[in-house]
Amino acid sequence: MLNKPITRRTLLGGLGAASALLFAGCASETADGRVQVEFVSYKQEAKALFDQIQADFNASHDDVVLKIDSPADAVTIMKTRFVRENYPDVIGIGGDADYASFVDSEILADVSDYEGMANVQEAYRNILESVTYVPMDGIYGVPYVANAAGMLYNVDMFEEKGWPIPQTWDELIELCETIKGEGEVAPFYLGYLDTWTILSPWNSITVNMVPQDLARQVNAGQAKFADWYGEPARRMRQMLQYSQTCLPGEPGPFAASYNDACTSFANGKSAMYPCGSFAVPQILTGNPDVNVGMFAMPSADDPADRIVVSGVDLQWCVSAACQHKEAVYEVLDYLADRENLQTYISDQRAIPCVEGDFELDSLFDGIQEFLDEGRVLDYLDHSYQSAMAVDAQLQTMLLDERDDDTAIAAFLEKFDTDWLRYNRAVIRKVQEYESQQ
Repeated sequence: MLNKPITRRTLLGGLGAASALLFAGCASETADGRVQVEFVSYKQEAKALFDQIQADFNASHDDVVLKIDSPADAVTIMKTRFVRENYPDVIGIGGDADYASFVDSEILADVSDYEGMANVQEAYRNILESVTYVPMDGIYGVPYVANAAGMLYNVDMFEEKGWPIPQTWDELIELCETIKGEGEVAPFYLGYLDTWTILSPWNSITVNMVPQDLARQVNAGQAKFADWYGEPARRMRQMLQYSQTCLPGEPGPFAASYNDACTSFANGKSAMYPCGSFAVPQILTGNPDVNVGMFAMPSADDPADRIVVSGVDLQWCVSAACQHKEAVYEVLDYLADRENLQTYISDQRAIPCVEGDFELDSLFDGIQEFLDEGRVLDYLDHSYQSAMAVDAQLQTMLLDERDDDTAIAAFLEKFDTDWLRYNRAVIRKVQEYESQQ
């Protein structure tokens, strides 16, 4: 098995059997009798920060030794170790399809007994519950920080021009027409050469226009994506006419990379950039003086119904193999300490998943009310199987030179067909669960 690619099918098959065995690779004792706890985190961009946290923890604790690894391609490393039954005590991952697979494979411990769960905001606990294929008994991850997506915008440019923040889609298009008509900058700069960037506006637009449990409805045989995804696809195509093609000499959206888009937005070539908070560090690399804000994507029919896309960017999941949960919980308490969490939030421009008085980056001022009120929903692509390559499907739809109706119909047909193909096991599981309710 180790010579084969680690696919979701082999992971589920191998780990489902492994979960019934005695596990190896759990917390061990050092020569001086202290418990060693191993974390593996997928947040490589936070490696330097975690190295400092590790050093500070070990300098201040006599009973537990903390080891935090943040390797490149961490999720693949995790899966390889799982197949080998060499489990870290804790994995740091996002609340996405990989997490759902790990829960489904029964390799994660129930952390309902962790007292710190009482401090986690309900919205992010609900988001984690929504990621799993069917409702699960127990809690299998401790949300730590989140990110958000919507419309990034140049605050100083908006203030100088007196442009209002749009509350509806019609207002957004009206603003785009104004900006395009002035001819100085583009409304949007899009970096669709890197297909994954297409998912950011797709998530933000679509989450406001479809049922919250659409994926569950489709898996239960109660709906099709084609019933709902047509209008969001139409709006994605509409945005193209307000991209950097408005400006002479600029590469089109499908010739510009993510880095191109970040740098160009940073240097004032566009007023807006439909992306997430994760892009801001890259934007500031291009121009550290740019004043970036964010507003909720105005795609809901009623402005009062707008939702901000916000997912669990990092959570702590304890291995079912771990024999020292008390020591792990001691580390989790340390990580959740206000000063330590504030350091992470400030360094990574993140959103805390726990209650408390934290100082967020000014980037989030425009969506603060959504965060405070829990008006957030998870990224839709967290329920998409990677084998579907939805980002590539969206790019194909956007590149299709046929009329909107024809191009969108082709996209919808392929999406529903591929969903049934790549989610057979999940669909069986969901429909079996639904039949028992």
